[in-house]
Amino acid sequence: MNETSAARAAARWPLAPAGETDWLRELTDDDGLTGFMPPGLPDAAWVLHSMYEHELGPTDTPYLAYQRAVLNGGEPEILPGLDPADVFTGTVGEHPGPRWRRLRWAELSRRTGDPVAPEGRLPCHRSFPSLRESGGWPVGISGPSEGRLYRADWNRLVDMLTEHSAQGPDTRCLAYYNPLLQGAEDFDNLHVRACTLADAAALYDHPGEDGWTPSNLWAQDRSWVLCTDHDLWATKVAGPTALVEALLDDMEIEALRLPWAT
Repeated sequence: MNETSAARAAARWPLAPAGETDWLRELTDDDGLTGFMPPGLPDAAWVLHSMYEHELGPTDTPYLAYQRAVLNGGEPEILPGLDPADVFTGTVGEHPGPRWRRLRWAELSRRTGDPVAPEGRLPCHRSFPSLRESGGWPVGISGPSEGRLYRADWNRLVDMLTEHSAQGPDTRCLAYYNPLLQGAEDFDNLHVRACTLADAAALYDHPGEDGWTPSNLWAQDRSWVLCTDHDLWATKVAGPTALVEALLDDMEIEALRLPWAT
């Protein structure tokens, strides 16, 4: 991002008073260290963070073992046809490259026999335990991002929030970034930005946020709120049932209800 674009992004999302999060603190009875996790308002769905699979498919080699071999001078023939550049390059939050395709959680669940979300648990690094049995997730599958959405998921989610907000793109909203994203636990100066949904896509490139999507984004009228917890592989969207059902039916976003976490 050039200097002019960075300045425009900063102007679109000015800092807001930390007190804007007070209602979330009361609603969740939480300090927001990893994000304020809302209850259903009155409904909720979980947007599963994207994962990707290489065109060669998953391998029998764990990612960490492959990484050690390459760093120690190992040859790419460890996995014939797989270039280390396909594994170790790329930008967090962006599509990993032309040799990768979207791998849906439901597809991986059918393949492994692991549930998409075990009852009573939330999508996180403990998901798909069978993939960890041999030493970790295999090379050939790029796991979901923790604590942030991929750009494509973020943009689609913003579009759907816009479609289901009374003021559309003019909907006033606020974004909260938990202290862990700022490298400090400063609860006296919570990091909040304000603007409209029309500029929410630009927030992904805000120069002050280092590529993180907000821990919480909510409409100023509190009709909906989302939470991307710092430790999870999914983003909770709480709001009207029409919005939730649209997320569940969408062909781009992969979402589900978790009855134990509504």
